[in-house]
Amino acid sequence: MNDAHCHFFSEQFFATLGRQRSPLAPESAAEIVATLKWDLPGSPDDLADRWVDALDRGGVRRSSLIASVPGDEESVARAIARHPSRFVGFFMLDPTAPDAAARTENALGQLGLRAICLFPAMQRYPLQDARVREIVQLAAAHAGTAVFVHCGALSVGVRKKLGLPSRFDVRYGNPLDLHALAADFPDVPFIIPHFGAGLFREALLVADLCANVYLDTSSTNRWMAYHSALTLADVFRQALAVTGPNRLLFGTDSSFFPRGWNREVYQAQASALETTGVDAAVRECIFGTNFDRLFPA
Repeated sequence: MNDAHCHFFSEQFFATLGRQRSPLAPESAAEIVATLKWDLPGSPDDLADRWVDALDRGGVRRSSLIASVPGDEESVARAIARHPSRFVGFFMLDPTAPDAAARTENALGQLGLRAICLFPAMQRYPLQDARVREIVQLAAAHAGTAVFVHCGALSVGVRKKLGLPSRFDVRYGNPLDLHALAADFPDVPFIIPHFGAGLFREALLVADLCANVYLDTSSTNRWMAYHSALTLADVFRQALAVTGPNRLLFGTDSSFFPRGWNREVYQAQASALETTGVDAAVRECIFGTNFDRLFPA
C-alpha cells in the first residue's frame, strides 16, 4: 500500500504559523505545538524517522510528504534524503511569488522533489494566470514531475484551531479551469485531491477529457454532504466508471503527531471499495500500483 497524500508538518511549518498568529511577537514552533496539544516534530530527520515508524505500523510501503507552507521544501528534501525508498517529495508553491520560478527549479533540480502543489483558492489566483503556465512548463521540463491542484472546498484545520483567518476564495478552485493546462501539457500528470472536494462532477469532467488528470481519494471527504444521499461507495463507483482504475490514487491526508498515519480514513475507503464489489486487481491499482507508476522508486 502507498499513500499519495501526507503532510510534513515540520518545525518550520509551525514557526510560520507562529509568525502569522503573532506578527509583532512571533510565537515559536514549540509554543504553537503546545497550543495545539500536538507533538513537537523535532528535526526533519527525527520527523522522517517517526513517519517511517507510523507507515510501518500502518502497512504503508511508500508515501508522499507535502511541504505544507511555501518555502519549506528543504525540510521535505531532508526527509527524502534520509529515507529515499519510502518518500516522494511534494511542495506547496505560490506561483505569484517573485521567486516562484527559481524556487521551483531548485526544488525539482537540487532537492529532488517530484510534485508541485498549487492552492489557487488560498493565494487567490486564476489557473489561467501566465505565471501558473510558467510553473507547469518547468514541471514539463523535469520528467516525472506532477502538478497537484487543490480544487473545491478548502478548509485548513490547523488554522481553525489556532484562530487564524483563512481568507480563501473558492471561486479560483474550479477543476474546469485546469482543463486548458492539462490539455496543453499532456505529458504532465495533474492530481486533483479529495475527488474535487465538492466539485466532483467538474473533476470527473476534466479527468474524462484529459487522460493525464488523476484524482486522489484522500481525507474524510466531508464534501459529500453537499450532494444528497451520496455515499463514498457511490463516489468510487462513479469515479471508476469515468477514469477506470488506473487514475485513482489512495490518500489519507495524514499530517500531525501523535495521531500520525490516519488508519480510519484507510478503513473507510477500503470498506467503500468492498461495497462496490470491485476485484482485487482494481483495489491494488488504487492502493498501490498507480502511485508507483506515477512516482517510480
